[in-house]
Amino acid sequence: MTALIVEDLGLIEYETAWKLQDQYAAEIAEGKRAPTLLLLEHPHVYTFGRRGKQENLLWGESQLKEKGIAIHWVDRGGDVTYHGPGQLVGYPLIPLRLPSPEGRRAGDEGETHIPDADYVGYVRNLEKVIITALARLGLAAGQRPGLTGVWIQADVHSRCPRCSPEDRKKPAKIAAIGVKVDARGVSRHGFALNVNPNIEYWDGIIACGLQDEPIVSLADLFPEPPSMERVKEEIVKAFREVFE
Repeated sequence: MTALIVEDLGLIEYETAWKLQDQYAAEIAEGKRAPTLLLLEHPHVYTFGRRGKQENLLWGESQLKEKGIAIHWVDRGGDVTYHGPGQLVGYPLIPLRLPSPEGRRAGDEGETHIPDADYVGYVRNLEKVIITALARLGLAAGQRPGLTGVWIQADVHSRCPRCSPEDRKKPAKIAAIGVKVDARGVSRHGFALNVNPNIEYWDGIIACGLQDEPIVSLADLFPEPPSMERVKEEIVKAFREVFE
């Protein structure tokens, strides 16, 4: 991958960031912009992906209004997830499909063959970025067969003082991933890592459509959790290593 642009957008409305992804992805596809990683936080929002189910929204309209939660149905993979302050969201906009080195085929009018991208491998690499960053922050995390995201195993999760005794016996999800690759091969959406969010907001959904799967944050597992700035630094470092 060529040089990576990293933009820290701070706290930004979901729809504003969604439109910015469209703009940047078009520029990247046209060769007018280098691959870009957007880092940000969102105000409280539930987003439903292409496999989203309305029944996985547990709070009614009055609760949503009281809590100040927006809702968006979007074009990423997966079901419903939560974004909010204290959660680091990363949107990598990188080209996953490139013209083949063979160039034009006979009879083509300027067309080049575009091989299929390894979409599953891309998601696994996003998980690897987060796992690597968390390891440098002093936290062991990993993947779970058949599931997307980054997980804390039960022996580590048992340190969570907020969590119920039953939940502490299970692996807990610390980062969610939902992506899209557009028709021109540029990735959209990305990952959400729980640094120090208000976990109460997960009570309003069945996150990712997974019943009874605990959610955990860095603040649950450290007496003094790393700052958001420190987490961003480690994520960027790991991202460059994995993708460059």
